[in-house]
Amino acid sequence: MKTIDTYDFAGKKAIVRVDFNVPLDENFHVTDDTRIRAAIPTLKKVLAGGGALIIMSHLGRPKGPTEKYSLKHIIGRVEELLGAKLQFAPDCQKADAQAAALKPGEVLLLENLRFYAEEEGKPRGLAEDASDEEKKAAKAAVKESQKGFVAKLASYADCYINDAFGTAHRAHASTALIAKYFPNDKMFGYVMEGEIRAIDKVLDNPARPLTAILGGAKVSSKIGIIENLLEKVDNLIIGGGMVYTFVKAQGGQIGASLCEDDQIETAKNILAKAEARGVKIVFGDEVVVADAFSNDAVRKVVRKDAIPEGWMGMDAAPSTVATWKSVIECSKTILWNGPMGVFEMENFASGTREMARMLAEVTAKGTFTLVGGGDSVAAVSQMGFADKVSYVSTGGGAMLEYLEGIELPGIKAIRE
Repeated sequence: MKTIDTYDFAGKKAIVRVDFNVPLDENFHVTDDTRIRAAIPTLKKVLAGGGALIIMSHLGRPKGPTEKYSLKHIIGRVEELLGAKLQFAPDCQKADAQAAALKPGEVLLLENLRFYAEEEGKPRGLAEDASDEEKKAAKAAVKESQKGFVAKLASYADCYINDAFGTAHRAHASTALIAKYFPNDKMFGYVMEGEIRAIDKVLDNPARPLTAILGGAKVSSKIGIIENLLEKVDNLIIGGGMVYTFVKAQGGQIGASLCEDDQIETAKNILAKAEARGVKIVFGDEVVVADAFSNDAVRKVVRKDAIPEGWMGMDAAPSTVATWKSVIECSKTILWNGPMGVFEMENFASGTREMARMLAEVTAKGTFTLVGGGDSVAAVSQMGFADKVSYVSTGGGAMLEYLEGIELPGIKAIRE
């Protein structure tokens, strides 16, 4: 498989799928350019190698063309970071002349891919009372038109680069289907390569002990990840709202804390599998509880299995943080996904903040630390630790599926 470092871009046009799904304010200014910055090295590599760029991305979840989600709003910021002027194609399917006229060193940005139903391959505009036959016909129609959409995008370029890990778990036109048109001229960009290497380092060849830290609200959203990680980790730290489903499964009193009653048996099975495999599951003994789901609520520290009626678990207590620390300091590889409490409320952000701080400290001592998942990434970024861990994955759902052991369509399409 060719890589971006070994491919000769001289005189070639490269169509690059990036993830420029960035937040915009009410005046359409980019408020967080992290994803744009991440893709710049790949784009600069093509230009430095004598190639021309055709950039494609999605923005938001539009149901058709809308001013709010036009990629024209990000042109200025991309030009600043890339150090090159951008041409803009307001219609992805009518960019033939612009693409054909591109010279080495020039850049063309296509309009938002999701303005077109063909990108995701899902029909739009169906009536709510549409019959099954009508739904089936609409789906078949968009799948048929998708073929032309993919062929048109592919016709603009000589080679294809996928650098959008955040959409690698989707078999969309621009992430998986287009790769088939470039059997010998497709490759990962630096973002994709970095994400894959970082996660593979955790899953396939970790320095041990390997510790996974899983937080967040629901056990149900992490079952596949836990099942896969139990085959690989030495320690599993569980925090956040998930804790209380496990506590209830063990017979504890959780008051008004978040709990998925339909996952009680799942929690019991996970605990049994961990014990059978010799995996140490770490919860900590105490939690910070509140008498209401509010930053201004009355709060106190109690045992996690003795929460009074009407009170709810909101954060980790200092003693629990100390328990985590004893495990983290002995680990050589660490994966963290999910906040350890209601971190968006300042009075319940301590557990998440301390987790970020501890990972930064052990990273400085040589431990490999990978942080991934929207809330975890937001936490380390907001708290100033993003540049103090080994790798921050921007993949979100793609990372979660990869951790489950699922082969992602966007990765498979390049490797085939």
